[in-house]
Amino acid sequence: MTAAGELARGRRAYDRQDWTQAHASLTAAGAKSQLGAEDLERLAISAQLLAHDEEAVEVWQRAHNAYLEAADVERAVRCAVHMVMNLVNRGEMARAGGWLARSRRLLDDGQRDCVELGYLMVPASLQTLMQGDVEGASEMFGRVIDIAGRFGDPDLAALGRLGRGQSLLALGQIGAGVALFDENMVAVTSGEIAPIISGLIYCAVIDGCRGIFDLRRAHEWTEALNHWCESQPGLVLYRGNCLVFRAQIMQIHGEWSEALAEADRACVRLSEPHLQPAAGDAFYRLAELYRLRGEFSRAEAAFRQASEAGTSAQPGLALMRLAQGQIGPAAAAIRRERDEAQLLPDRCAVLPAFVDIMLAAHDLEAAGEGAEELEAAAGALQAPYLRALAGHAKGSALLANGDHRRALESLRSAAALWREVEAPYEGARTRVLIAIACRAMGDADAASMELDAARRVFNRLGAAPDLAHVAVLARGESTAPGGLSAREVEVLRLLAAGKSNRAIAGDLFISEKTVARHVSNIFTKLGLSSRAAATAYAYEHGLTART
Repeated sequence: MTAAGELARGRRAYDRQDWTQAHASLTAAGAKSQLGAEDLERLAISAQLLAHDEEAVEVWQRAHNAYLEAADVERAVRCAVHMVMNLVNRGEMARAGGWLARSRRLLDDGQRDCVELGYLMVPASLQTLMQGDVEGASEMFGRVIDIAGRFGDPDLAALGRLGRGQSLLALGQIGAGVALFDENMVAVTSGEIAPIISGLIYCAVIDGCRGIFDLRRAHEWTEALNHWCESQPGLVLYRGNCLVFRAQIMQIHGEWSEALAEADRACVRLSEPHLQPAAGDAFYRLAELYRLRGEFSRAEAAFRQASEAGTSAQPGLALMRLAQGQIGPAAAAIRRERDEAQLLPDRCAVLPAFVDIMLAAHDLEAAGEGAEELEAAAGALQAPYLRALAGHAKGSALLANGDHRRALESLRSAAALWREVEAPYEGARTRVLIAIACRAMGDADAASMELDAARRVFNRLGAAPDLAHVAVLARGESTAPGGLSAREVEVLRLLAAGKSNRAIAGDLFISEKTVARHVSNIFTKLGLSSRAAATAYAYEHGLTART
């Protein structure tokens, strides 16, 4: 085929968003004759969407130079902006900064009035947001939106709305931020936005919705992203991100086998031809699914791959250590992770695991504080999924403190919310706690039914560790006289040995306040009124300290 024929074929493929054919034909045309600036731009976009990053940068540079030769400075700068986005995504900040500086100089350091000034503001605004100046970033993105409106540029307007929405979420203005996301949804799904910008917005908005636990919007956007990816033959960029998002949604809805397959595909796609930024999220999702199924060696390997790709392995790794009986390492890791999490979405992602691990470590005060913080965050964000997490955490903390009636109220509320968001695994975990509360209140029939319901869900999902836990609970309906918990038995043994509350606290690494609460629960459950009577009870029932 002649150069003109290949060029025409490439342009047609580009127009119908067949990136594989567009790239092949434009490359073939370029091998036979020199491509013009616009065709070089088409080739760069095709290469970038096929994840040929090195080639894309090289072709963007050629397009930039071709526009300069044609004295079209604005289009040359637009190509440079695309190069900057590509380089930043790959972590090549020095090269990206050099191209930004060159672009500003080409625009006479802001003296030339054009829409490209707004495009150059986007990286600076993002940097401001990442540095923690959220209000400053919000204002800068507002100026980007104004410039886009003045020049009627839908792509720049979408980028401005995206950044402004992210800033507003960080400021706690959830409604206003989500409204900007929804406005972008309309623009992207109606085809008003260029492909590279569309993909970026899809992924960033889904990530933002996940951060505020708005799973309904995240689900809608993920399905839209999947449809968008499927409609473009050969598309590689963003497809891996789509698989990660789909895997998380499937996991929540109890489709673990399908989620595992999607996460595995995402890991492969985001690791070839080189490790892409979202690869860490894919390996973390894979690790979490293996952890929940009790395949700890596979989970360990995937957590390590996530870490190597730049994604924290927490809180999943700490939860796995807890399941392996390594309470000390789990507690140390989750405390550090909580202390380092500064932004609200990051803390909300850590706090449920923090509460579980602190309870296992018998640090009831820390668990209670974590549950209270999670409840406050749920009140601020008003997302059903987060409210369910908060109800579960609060209920488990109350249960550990012996406040069974209030615990049951929180847990039943959480169970209803889990049904609303269609999260069977989390709902089953909550039903296990409801069973424990019912048993402590003397309702053995209700406890048995709750455990049976939870067991069926765990069995269907293949949640081996949870199945084992339920089996232990089912066998241990009378593990200690008087319905004492394992911790209360420990306290009773030390009390019977003549130790004071302070000494017991020191032996068990808990506070005196927590010891006093346990002693009070022991007296209530056993119908006793003094330490002497409790000591006598311990001797009568073989609960004295082991020698």
